[in-house]
Parts: sequence; C-alpha cells; structure tokens
Amino acid sequence: MTGTADAVFAAMTPVLEGIAATFGRSCEVVLHDYRDPERSVVAVAGAVTGRRVGDAMSEIGLRVLAAGDDARNEVGYITRAQDGRLLKCTTLPLRDVDGTLIGALCVNVDLSAINRATGVLSDLLGLSAAEDTGATTDFSGDLDRVVDSLVGRAERAHAVPVTALGREDRLALVRSLHDAGVFGLRGAPGRIAQRLGISRTGLYNDLAELKKDKP
Repeated sequence: MTGTADAVFAAMTPVLEGIAATFGRSCEVVLHDYRDPERSVVAVAGAVTGRRVGDAMSEIGLRVLAAGDDARNEVGYITRAQDGRLLKCTTLPLRDVDGTLIGALCVNVDLSAINRATGVLSDLLGLSAAEDTGATTDFSGDLDRVVDSLVGRAERAHAVPVTALGREDRLALVRSLHDAGVFGLRGAPGRIAQRLGISRTGLYNDLAELKKDKP
C-alpha cells in the first residue's frame, strides 16, 4: 500500500530532528525507505556517519531487509565506523498497516567523547578500560562498497583472497552474503560474481547448492 507507506515516512520525518536535538551533536537519526534499497535514505538529522539523503542502505539495513517479516528491533548494539569511531546504534523496523516491512528508523550515537571521559576516569581510579568488541560497519552509502566490505571481511577471516577460496569456503561466503540480504539488490549477482572471480553461472550454481542444503 504505497499511500500508507508514504504517510508513515511523512509522519516520521519531523521526529528525526527532535530525537537528534535531544541527544545532541553526538547523535544522528536516519530514516530509510526499503522500497528503493539503492537510495533508501530519505531523511537525516545530525552528522555521525556522514549519511546523506539518496544514499544506499548499509549492511545493517540489508540484514533487516532480508529478515522481512521476522525483522525485530535491534537496540543499543555496538559497531565501528570505517574511521574507527565506536558507535552505539538502534535500528527500528517500520511497517505499513498490513505489517509489511517498508523501512527503518536508525539512531547512531558516537561514543568517542564518552570513551575519552571513561578513559580519564578509569586512569584516575586505577581501573582497566572495558574491552571493545564492536565490528566495523560500512556506512558509505555505496552498495558496491558495502558488498566489498562484506567480501573483504571473509578475506580477512580466511587470510586469502576470495578468488583463492576452496569450494566449501566459497559456499560459506555466498551463504553469508545471501543471509545478509545482498542478493535482493538489483544487479547483485553480477557484482558479486565479478568480485569472487567466478561466472554468473557458477554463482547461480552455488546458490542452487545452498537451496538443496536447506531443510
């Protein structure tokens, strides 16, 4: 229901400024319209990740989109921006009156200043700083870079280029990309096949193999 979805986004847009103003300059609020994944960002308040209207969704958005009806609120999870800053994020799926997933409201808080203050207090009190386990998220707004980030993560995990992966390791990578929702994007098979150094036919064969493995 396009009219209902448009009404949801129109109602949510003014909310962004209020949330961002409440939490101050370390907060950014982003509104996503999942009907156009390659230009999903429809409104932004604040400046933390550099997101702009017209940007594509990040890998977090791809994961939520892939979950579809099973998408749930993800509150207060920790991740890192590409420049190393630690972020605390919340992703709230948005639905129309029929319950169909249509977008998400995302809140990103830069923890840099808080971490610096925590470090000073920890030193004064003789305490050890808490260990950071946040994974890096690509917020570039470019889907090719998001795909490359996911593939690069697999390369680091296996310590070899993806073009050198064996059959089983490549299937595991294709499965992770599928679960991340990447294949729901226009032109994704061609991009991914090129990045993996295989033909589109080879990639489709991998996807068919994964379907056979499902219970």
